[in-house]
Amino acid sequence: MELDFERCYRAVDSRDQRFDGWFFTGVTSTGIYCRPSCPAMTPKRQNVRFFPSSAAAQRAGLRACRRCRPDASPGSPQWDVRADVVARAMRLITDGVVDRDGVPGLAARLGYTERHLHRMLRAEVGAGPLALARAQRAQTARTLIETTGLGLAEIAFAAGFGSVRQFNDTVREVYGASPSQLRTARGTVAGGAGTVSLRLAYRPPLHAAALLDFLGRRALPQVDEVIDGTYRRGLRLPHGTAEAALTPVAGYVAATLRLTDLRDLAPAVARCRRLFDLDADPVAVDQTLGADPALAPAVAAEPGVRVPRAVDGFEMAVRAIATQQVSLTSARTTISHLLSTMTLPTPDRSRDRRQLRGFVTAEEVLAAPDSGFRMPVGRRETIRALARVVADGRLDLEPGGDRAETARQLTAIPGIGPWTAGYLAMRALGDPDVFLATDLAVRRGATALGLPDDPKNLDEYAARWRPWRSYAVLRLWRSA
Repeated sequence: MELDFERCYRAVDSRDQRFDGWFFTGVTSTGIYCRPSCPAMTPKRQNVRFFPSSAAAQRAGLRACRRCRPDASPGSPQWDVRADVVARAMRLITDGVVDRDGVPGLAARLGYTERHLHRMLRAEVGAGPLALARAQRAQTARTLIETTGLGLAEIAFAAGFGSVRQFNDTVREVYGASPSQLRTARGTVAGGAGTVSLRLAYRPPLHAAALLDFLGRRALPQVDEVIDGTYRRGLRLPHGTAEAALTPVAGYVAATLRLTDLRDLAPAVARCRRLFDLDADPVAVDQTLGADPALAPAVAAEPGVRVPRAVDGFEMAVRAIATQQVSLTSARTTISHLLSTMTLPTPDRSRDRRQLRGFVTAEEVLAAPDSGFRMPVGRRETIRALARVVADGRLDLEPGGDRAETARQLTAIPGIGPWTAGYLAMRALGDPDVFLATDLAVRRGATALGLPDDPKNLDEYAARWRPWRSYAVLRLWRSA
């Protein structure tokens, strides 16, 4: 990935936080790397190098700045926008695939050899999959050191390190301090066993009310809820269940994660960021949409509207199928009844609040009785057919999946058409350029803005919103 020196240096000189996560600034005279918005004095040109990833900076022998904490900056939005192999690999690494399955597992998911995958990642982001996973482990370890009272040996293995020595060496190399020094310098804010509190950074602006309104209208009993400006939901993670509480505030989203297994911290953070679309570049989106006179007033009134995405692709698929040709309220009732037929985990009576859980798995849906599906037989069989291909591993509905191949497989299932496939591409796979021209609410929103509501004409008109048509769909939904 080529980084234009002059453009990057101007961003650093102006401390432009919009570029945080896009690239990292290495200062050879001090041996540290920073985010572009670091408040420290702008380094001299001859002492600066720019890197496309924190792992690349670490590979060059630089340590993370203790002032701006570049490892905690928002992720690069290009990994969500792009659909190529490198972008899919970056999404999977962020979700912890290398820690769980190793580089061979990552390469198998992508359909490439380990050697070729390593070569592609080195060319694009300056580091191979192991180095990228190592950088993520270091950040996970730092979060656990500073926000929990766990012993350092426990943190080492929870963060994914193979040994305490590897943990100590990596933390010292990346942060220029030992784990015990990081804990002493920061102090400990313990929230109970398995509880981690942290700040999720984003690029402003963020229209939090739109996010919470969207998710609140679709909340399901015992799965998710919005109460007093906080979105809470259950999660099904690789090593166990978890609960997440996300509260948008000025400058960041405050997250409290209650994890059954602390090894799930990195995937939990990745899924929460994905759900709130926190790695987006809202300025670029709003500039494109705001250039259209029809959308300009809405963009000016509500800057930073995001596309609420998904923590579970299969969950989103079931929700989409159940919503076909019925109202949102009816779909919620139908899905709630289906969930009520499943075996619930034993509630934790030590808590003074209702316990939330993640959505059901494909295997659990296949085991559900016919009486659990209060919907037409055809729709029930569509959900079961979907569950079979997901359970068999033939269909990948997670962000690392191939978008074009996933769309082909989805529309091959009887009962799934272009609308459902497009909706899943937008919310489950994170495609920023999906337009649902046949959607009734989209057409109503278009009418409200004086745009053509005929699907063909509307689809042609929407070409001017590329590559951010998914965000235009959200705007039209809100106008409706």
